[in-house]
Amino acid sequence: MSIRTLILVIMNSLIFLVVLVLSITFYHQFSKVLDDRILLQLNSIKTLKKVQIEKLINDEWLVFNNEVESYIPNDTSDVVLPKGMHFKSGIYDLTPYSTSGKTSIGLILNKNGTPVFKIVDYNKIKSILLERTGMGNTGESYLVGEDFYMRSPSRFYPDKRPTTIKVETKGVINALSGNEGRAIIQDYRGVDVYSLFSPIEISNLHLAILSEIDTSEVNAPLKKLKVRLTGLIVITMLIAVILSLFLTKIITRPIINMQKSLKIMAAGDYNKTNTFSKNSNEIKEMFDALDNLKKSLQGAVKFSNEMGEMNLNSEYVPKGDNDLLGKSLLKMRDKLIEFRNNENKNRINTKRLLVDGLENERQRLSRELHDGIGPLLTSLKFYIENRIESKKKRTEMKQLLDTTITEIRTMSNALMPSTIDDFGVGAALSNFVDSVKQFSDIDIEFEDLTNPEQSKITKNQAINIFRIGQELINNSLKHAQAKHIRLTLSEFENFISFFYFDDGIGFDLNTVKLGSGIINIKERVEICNGEIDINSKAGRTTFEIELPINHDTN
Repeated sequence: MSIRTLILVIMNSLIFLVVLVLSITFYHQFSKVLDDRILLQLNSIKTLKKVQIEKLINDEWLVFNNEVESYIPNDTSDVVLPKGMHFKSGIYDLTPYSTSGKTSIGLILNKNGTPVFKIVDYNKIKSILLERTGMGNTGESYLVGEDFYMRSPSRFYPDKRPTTIKVETKGVINALSGNEGRAIIQDYRGVDVYSLFSPIEISNLHLAILSEIDTSEVNAPLKKLKVRLTGLIVITMLIAVILSLFLTKIITRPIINMQKSLKIMAAGDYNKTNTFSKNSNEIKEMFDALDNLKKSLQGAVKFSNEMGEMNLNSEYVPKGDNDLLGKSLLKMRDKLIEFRNNENKNRINTKRLLVDGLENERQRLSRELHDGIGPLLTSLKFYIENRIESKKKRTEMKQLLDTTITEIRTMSNALMPSTIDDFGVGAALSNFVDSVKQFSDIDIEFEDLTNPEQSKITKNQAINIFRIGQELINNSLKHAQAKHIRLTLSEFENFISFFYFDDGIGFDLNTVKLGSGIINIKERVEICNGEIDINSKAGRTTFEIELPINHDTN
């Protein structure tokens, strides 16, 4: 991903995130304000209607009390009080005793032991509750009796008698329990509404008054706001994309120029640096600041990751004397270094023991062939020369025996050349090269630059160098298809240098699966505390090996 694309993605993502967060926050704030405003308005309407209803009933009661002596009962044939039921003076909900089911708020006074009652004009109550100022399209206020049936008409069911509409909602239950409050509930239609409820308690009258409005009507402005905010986000993002394209061009241009200048300098041309010089201060300060920030942020985490990957050469400087984490990490690194060194020593010692055991076994077999079978074959040859009378058979047997002796000598020399102990590794390699030349058409040259008389090469190093030379020549004969092989063994004051070259087909170090031969070579170099450098391509494969001359690996 290019830096321009990255800046575009980051800038527009941040802008989108900010706009989205602001829009959501504004939406929720507007929703909360709208809810509070609606509930406040409904509460005002409910309170006003409650006060009006209570005032109407109280005024009717006062008038009734003052005029009871001269009061002529109106037509109350619709309300039939149960016989034998004694009503104290007060205000009652006589709707259950209305033969027509009409809402009847009764005012009762005992006059000379006879109850006189008056029914509050239902039209006055209805006019108060049906006043819809501030109620919107779906708002209404209504009364509910203790039997959970309406005592005022429903605006949604105008043809139904109120006392046939049951309203056993959460708001009604709370209001008849003497509580007032607000809530979003389902009304008697099963529709979600904002509901404000309060009890009306006058004398013996117990009613619930509710003011409600559908949530769908309240949320209509929110839906419009959501559409507008969505459009605003789209428009803002379009403008942001256009501006970010322009800004990223300004920002990335000096970086691209710096990149070009660095490529020119990397190619070795240090004169064409005009573009870089023009913007060098700003770009240098920017990247220095980013680099310092990165180092400051990564700090101990980066060092911990490197220790986890066993990169124990990494340096870390604690931030100060109180940086306990940094000091702990340094102690941990020191412990890991000590552990790794001990592990490497143990691993090298194990390999050294295995190789020494292998070489000792080879030496034993070589000695057995030379000292055991060799004398027997020599005795057999002497016997043939003196006891076989037939000249023809004697000649044939001597030829066969000489071939066997030669083969045994070759095998013994291959297992452990005696010339290593007598004349040094240079002479042993020279003899091995001469023996290979007899059976191969490859041009092999070996240059021995050691000092046999005062050589500091240890026996262990000599054996390992000889085995490495054997392995390299055998690999070339088997796989390299080489025509020329060159070997040089040099002995210096402090180290031994062994150089090998062939002009074969070569191999790719990154893809080739190295066989046990290369692995054995590397292990022998490691056992001798040396270093190896391998380079290979078609027509030129080289192995450069250096061993310290002052380290005896025995």
